[in-house]
Amino acid sequence: MILNSIIGLPELRFVDVIDILIVAVLIYYIYRMARGTNVMLIFWALLILLIAWRVADALGMRLLGAILSAVASVGLIALIIIFQPEIRKFLLFLGTKTQLDESLWKRLQFWHRNIQNKNTVSYEPYVNACMHMSQSKTGALIVFKRQNEVEELINTGERIDALASSALIEALFFKNSPLHDGAVIAHGNKLLAARCILPVTSRLDIDPNLGLRHRSAIGVTEQLDVLSVIVSEETGAISYAIGGQIHHDISPVELRQVLEKYEC
Repeated sequence: MILNSIIGLPELRFVDVIDILIVAVLIYYIYRMARGTNVMLIFWALLILLIAWRVADALGMRLLGAILSAVASVGLIALIIIFQPEIRKFLLFLGTKTQLDESLWKRLQFWHRNIQNKNTVSYEPYVNACMHMSQSKTGALIVFKRQNEVEELINTGERIDALASSALIEALFFKNSPLHDGAVIAHGNKLLAARCILPVTSRLDIDPNLGLRHRSAIGVTEQLDVLSVIVSEETGAISYAIGGQIHHDISPVELRQVLEKYEC
């Protein structure tokens, strides 16, 4: 406090510390979402323009300062237009993490139902199907619903609502099946839909060798609280994605552990 009064700095309050921490967390999550996309390039361009504006203003460069000031005056509208997909993605991310649309009672019901059903869900059909499709190099993409509603995804494909079995899953992804193209949506012991269309990630830091199936698996987990399981048609490797991160080449045993861990 004494040091602040000597050098002329304002007194740092506890509220200011909380304020700084909240802003730091927001910046971290925004950076994590924007990492590997064109947003970072635009961000650096805007930062350079802002610094140039302040420098021009400090040096009394009126013409340049007026131009940069005009750019800054419409900057908010321009940012909303430019970053519209990213803003939507951030709001979806925020809604997924906080579940603002659910009351405490609904959340308690969900947890109670999960505890009741935990011992009744069998992941063997999914594990066996993925193991067989891996051996035959049959491409597959299964999206497991968790807390988010996935009605929008289901509406893009064909509703099934059938009990999961290894034979049915393999039949859906058989190359001559009319439902093999796209993703299967599953939850617990039920297959909800097939031939569903998923959002594709726009990140640039992903392995360029990954195809559309893997990019779709990552993209849907960026927007919804789901888990995606992929079987590669080229290599037969089994992978899974969650939270926008993909984990490659797992064994059937590891797949079972992942499904149990995330209670799909």
